Amino acid sequence: MNNPSITIKQLDANSENFAAQLDALLAWESVSDHAVVKSVDEIVAGVQARGDAAVVEYTQRFDALTVASMAELELSQAELQQALKDISDEQREALELAAQRVRSYHEHQKQDSWSYAEADGTVLGQQITAMDRVGLYVPGGKASYPSSVLMNAIPAKVAGVAELIMVVPTPKGERNNMVLAAAAIAGVDRVFTIGGAQAVAALAYGTQTVPRVDKIVGPGNIFVATAKRKVFGQVGLDMIAGPSEILVFCDGKTDPDWIAMDLFSQAEHDEDAQSILVSEDAEFLTQVKASMDKLLPTLDRQDIVKVSLRERAAFIHVHSVEQAAEVINRIAPEHLELSIADPEAMLPRIRHAGAIFMGRHTAEALGDYCAGPNHVLPTSGTARFSSPLGVYDFQKRSSLIYCSPEGASELGKTASVLARGESLTAHARSAEYRIKE
Repeated sequence: MNNPSITIKQLDANSENFAAQLDALLAWESVSDHAVVKSVDEIVAGVQARGDAAVVEYTQRFDALTVASMAELELSQAELQQALKDISDEQREALELAAQRVRSYHEHQKQDSWSYAEADGTVLGQQITAMDRVGLYVPGGKASYPSSVLMNAIPAKVAGVAELIMVVPTPKGERNNMVLAAAAIAGVDRVFTIGGAQAVAALAYGTQTVPRVDKIVGPGNIFVATAKRKVFGQVGLDMIAGPSEILVFCDGKTDPDWIAMDLFSQAEHDEDAQSILVSEDAEFLTQVKASMDKLLPTLDRQDIVKVSLRERAAFIHVHSVEQAAEVINRIAPEHLELSIADPEAMLPRIRHAGAIFMGRHTAEALGDYCAGPNHVLPTSGTARFSSPLGVYDFQKRSSLIYCSPEGASELGKTASVLARGESLTAHARSAEYRIKE
């Protein structure tokens, strides 16, 4: 029995209605329905009011765990180390190598404090300090991502965060040793087996057992995302991520099977994931489609892939490199593969992309796990104004201002004029006190 052909939208960048077609393709809203918002509001309020007792109650209800206290929901460092021992040697070596590469890359992102002195002795500068405590949300149960632990925890530790608190649900007591081993390797300080909106609320507001954090990072389901939105301002957030997405720009010279599998690698995430192929070579688009039809039956998650491709994928025929760049920058993809002969020559044209994978051999999947750069990236076009997660997300900048008597006198004259122009006379007089006669 023949497998039915994959359905993928075919767009031409020269068509009159291309802009409208592209807008429709990219449209995606992460909107929590009323029932989700209502449930999250109740859970967050419950944790705020009752602390540990509420977290235990919600964990019993949602994760089907029989526990009496928060003490039963915290894992010890010994348990994390045991998980590291229990995984296979191959898994441990892969995690350790990935962690080493991620750490090495992020060490290059560290920022240092700086200052400079002006002629009159005034000193201006910037002091860099790390956050005190960060919370890391990790999906649990079947959706377990040890790579996310490394990508979120290691930059925080490189930044100098003193305490990293991880929350990971264990529905029906199901623990993932790879996730816990990754936590051990990354240096996570405390781990609580809680999840959902209750875990986000516990991190944001603190309970008798769970310490309040300064920032929450890490992916989660719609309840987690909705809770993160609700507590924003109480704590910092990494981002509210949309579905995973990839855009491949290929000159038609890469093996079409490779490109097909690169597109599949995003489509298998979930039905909302987006895979886009852009090429000047119309015949190559046809070849990739044939490869996808051929390879789809070999995928474990082919049902998810088919829906993702039908609903959100597209092949876009462009007619020049310049037009390709316009399309790429309009989409501002999370992952961009430049599967072309000279990717470096293309770089100056690319203004908006989360991560750029250069050359035919650089599969996006390498970036997901072990290349080194962070895989937490801006989605849904937010690469126009956002950057990958990094050390800088866990550091704060304080301005430094020291005025010499001479500097205070001269600056005071300017401040006085501006303050009185704003009718803020106390400001003006405060500055004027320092003016030398």
